[in-house]
Amino acid sequence: MARERRRLSAEDWAEAALQALGDGGLAAVAVEPLAARLGATKGSFYWHFANREALVTAALELWERRSTEATIASLTVEADPVQRLRMLFTRAAGRGEGNPAELAVRAAATNDTVAPVLRRVMQRRVGYLVGLFEEIGFGPAEAARRAMLAHTAYLGHGELETRLPGTLPLDRAGGLPAYVDSVLTLLLADAPRQAEEAPR
Repeated sequence: MARERRRLSAEDWAEAALQALGDGGLAAVAVEPLAARLGATKGSFYWHFANREALVTAALELWERRSTEATIASLTVEADPVQRLRMLFTRAAGRGEGNPAELAVRAAATNDTVAPVLRRVMQRRVGYLVGLFEEIGFGPAEAARRAMLAHTAYLGHGELETRLPGTLPLDRAGGLPAYVDSVLTLLLADAPRQAEEAPR
């Protein structure tokens, strides 16, 4: 048997598992196929993980860091909450290939390992959006309603872009900027004056 080119880390395995999750759903996260993909042995896997469930957990944590925490952290460069909201929707809408890993995670929402991570991620995202709408000037109850609407729009966008590519009006007049403008117009309707006057 050929030697592995380098010693694989737990992160390497988690990366491969996350890729497999996006390609084929939770069932595709299996030790032997991943070992073959990585050119590794099952011994390498068991060096890092006790079982498949531990690998799934590591992949989910990697997804959480990238899709939520890293995204939120990247927005701190922008002081204006309206512009942060615009940045979020522009990134989400501009992801032409959709987000297969995210859809696979949501499809496995009833799985005992996936469920608590997915709930935590959704609460974190909605909580962040609530904070944005409160910064814009909405009261807590209205901020919560608009945050939920914004997150629902994001989820629906991802489903359409991945399941039915080309159905969103991103290639029509005005393209992506016009599409994002229309979403924000709805989300910021009757917003306090500071939001209305925010630069684009």
